[in-house]
Amino acid sequence: APVMQVPAPKETPRGVASMGQDFIESVLSRKDHLLAQKGVTLPSGLPPNLVPMLGKGLGAGAEALSPDQPLLRKMLPSHSASLPPAYELPTEPPEAVATPSWDTDAPTPHPKPSGSAAAPTTVSAETAPGAFTSCKVNFSDPEGYIDSSDDPPLPEGAFLQCTYTVTVYTGYGVELQVKSVNLSEGEQLSIRGVDEGGALLVLANQTLLVEGQVIRSPTNTLSVFYRSSPEGGVGMFQLHYQIFRLSCALPRRPHFGEVSVKDLHPGGTAHFQCHMGHHLQGDATLTCLNASLPVWSQHEPSCRALCGGVVKNATVGRVLSPSPHSGPNSTLDRSCSWSLEAPNGQRLHLHLERMVLGPTDRLVLWSGLDAGSVVLFDSGRGGPIPFEGVISDGPAVRVQFITDQPNSHNTGFNIRYEAFEKGHCYEPYIQNGSCSTTDPTYGVGTVVQFTCDPGHSLEQGPPVIECINTRDPYWNDTEPLCKALCGGDLSGPSGVILSPNWPEWYGEGEDCSWRIHVGEDKRVLLDVQLLNLSDIDMLTILDGDEVTTRILGQFVGGTSPFKMSSSTPDLTITFHSDPAGLVFGKGEGFIINYMEVSRNDSCPDLPEIQNGWKTTSHAALVRGARITYQCDPGYDLVGSETLTCQVDLSWNTQPPFCEKIMYCTDPGHVEHSTRTLSDPKLLVGTTIQYSCIPGYILQGGATLTCYGREPGTPVWTSRLPHCVSEESVSCENPGLPDNGYQILSKRLYLPGESLTFMCYEGYELIGEMAIKCILGNPSFWSGPLPLCRANHECSSNHALEVAEAAADSSFDGGSMALAIFILVLLVSVLLGGTYIYVTRCRYHSNLRLPLMYPHPYSQITVETEFDNPLYETGGLTVAIENTQNTLVTT
Repeated sequence: APVMQVPAPKETPRGVASMGQDFIESVLSRKDHLLAQKGVTLPSGLPPNLVPMLGKGLGAGAEALSPDQPLLRKMLPSHSASLPPAYELPTEPPEAVATPSWDTDAPTPHPKPSGSAAAPTTVSAETAPGAFTSCKVNFSDPEGYIDSSDDPPLPEGAFLQCTYTVTVYTGYGVELQVKSVNLSEGEQLSIRGVDEGGALLVLANQTLLVEGQVIRSPTNTLSVFYRSSPEGGVGMFQLHYQIFRLSCALPRRPHFGEVSVKDLHPGGTAHFQCHMGHHLQGDATLTCLNASLPVWSQHEPSCRALCGGVVKNATVGRVLSPSPHSGPNSTLDRSCSWSLEAPNGQRLHLHLERMVLGPTDRLVLWSGLDAGSVVLFDSGRGGPIPFEGVISDGPAVRVQFITDQPNSHNTGFNIRYEAFEKGHCYEPYIQNGSCSTTDPTYGVGTVVQFTCDPGHSLEQGPPVIECINTRDPYWNDTEPLCKALCGGDLSGPSGVILSPNWPEWYGEGEDCSWRIHVGEDKRVLLDVQLLNLSDIDMLTILDGDEVTTRILGQFVGGTSPFKMSSSTPDLTITFHSDPAGLVFGKGEGFIINYMEVSRNDSCPDLPEIQNGWKTTSHAALVRGARITYQCDPGYDLVGSETLTCQVDLSWNTQPPFCEKIMYCTDPGHVEHSTRTLSDPKLLVGTTIQYSCIPGYILQGGATLTCYGREPGTPVWTSRLPHCVSEESVSCENPGLPDNGYQILSKRLYLPGESLTFMCYEGYELIGEMAIKCILGNPSFWSGPLPLCRANHECSSNHALEVAEAAADSSFDGGSMALAIFILVLLVSVLLGGTYIYVTRCRYHSNLRLPLMYPHPYSQITVETEFDNPLYETGGLTVAIENTQNTLVTT
């Protein structure tokens, strides 16, 4: 929702401040009453001497303006002579800003509904002639409108300056579409963005804005700047914005390598690989990182040919002269050695694809790895270069290259090797072309036919060769060459033009001319993919035939890829290289694709897509126009989101389509847990079962299920659970009651475990015999610690027993009869005391053991976690009740 900040003036007289405060408070106090009367309008203007002090004289700054008065905040004018940042009003809450007027019902939403509405009651501010009103409006919603009609009407002679800023989440950009724009002369309207470094970028201005145009920000911020004309004229504009996902830039393809991209959005990856003979320098896989402008995790890697190496089980590959490079080891590539070893029983064929050596360079090939091996080729000995290749006598070959110029761009060699078995011919190869064979094993009698790639022609050899000689098979002729020619007449609907000798560097003193002719109702589109010439060589592009010729462009040096088209069916390309190229240097060359295109001036319209919609950047689908597709909720866009009308008036790719989302996004892993998936694709109906590792307890649902919604995207049935340590949720031992003990005591108890208490003989248990650990934060016991209270009746009987025992021990042996009498009396008393003890004291004891016996669980020291029903509260109570019933019955 928009938030507006309006600077307040700097100085205000005290008397005016007091008057302004009284006026505002009186208006606000009667606001509800005034708004309820449809025909009543608030004063149309404020006293002129009140305007400069609004926002300062209302108590403590502008705090008197509550969210109930958004219009008043928005309309406070500022003056160019007194706009210090220290007096800006506080930022309004998003929900407080609506339209520039008070509506009797609610703020007017976007887009504005048609039909009549109650006349709004407004408060306007007058500004002295020559002053300007400035405002700042901030938006953070994912979609909305920027509408100039929301701004308050300007007083006579004043002019407006506003900045509307849209800031969205990191990883998303802002797409702005022009709904309408009607500005007078002198008004300014510009769309601005910022790059990854925070520098301001002007994306469009009032001279380029047309209805339907779509503008996208490079980062997550976009701003619209508007200034009315000095004469006070205020135009109208309405802009609609919405978010879109930003993406990383398409990574550059490494020289002598390839790159494949799975997804350019954050989280997507790009995979790099090098051509045969080159080695990747850097990470093979890069990841697109989420940021205000998404970037790749590392710089793009490069592909280099290394100095030397060992290849075991060599079957097919290349040995290349070291790539020029800068660095501390760049001068060490003066002597390089490669060892190639084919599988047992096979030999190697080495094909010299390219060899341009300097006067002091030397290339030597040995048939074997030993010092005394046979030399297959030595450039230092002179003689012709065996372009048909050389064959080793055994399975191993050693290649050595010596140079005084290790970083030379103009010299070097390419050697392609293939391993082949005895009784077969080696696998033939043609650079810049392809071949077809009647036998993939290349036995005797095999026939191979060669063809060249576009832009090349077959030279220096036959198009067909045959494997002959059963005893020692070999090809009846050498492989031909495919060379890029210097000039020619081209009449097909499409083709490619290459610099002479491509992919090698072109020669000096070249004069080439290519003439292209297409259908009479067509014209020629050139797609210049590479243009790298020296500063003294020139490429010229001419439009028309020999009679009506005009120059479309002349190029020297290097340039980035570009496209251009002719106005007629005829186009001519000429190339001239200076004869002194060896002195002044040469360029890499050029690659130019051509095709015939229609003479229309717009791309064909694209269809709507089912379960989605499209937006266009221009009313007419001219070159550069873009169509953006989006899907309804619950659908994924398959294909390119944005299509662009190209120079040849064709779309850069096919339209996408919307596919129903039938899977849930991966909810992720839970720390300290393992999970089991019923379907790794996470389709609707998939269940994920989480379980914690030992020492941790699961909090939350253990099972998540993916279910589909209509409409909408499939979601999981519940949130992710958590695994918390047992110690963090356990209950600590609450301690022992006086004159009591615990059953199976330990330090910590997990939620759900119970702790049972017992009292010693002569004591009665008061409270719960067992309490349970209840899960919580923190966990707690289900009840307080019980008490063990002494039983007094049992104590008096025990005292009687002690007295009788003392009397028994004190009698003398004076009279046997008296002794017998006393003995019988004591026995009777003891029997009576025993009966009373059994029926009274033992009834109140929870453990029917004599006091002289030790504690029955005093020897249990190991912490135990088993769950025996005997020690649960219910089971123990039943056992006691049964015992009591038995005793009573007895």
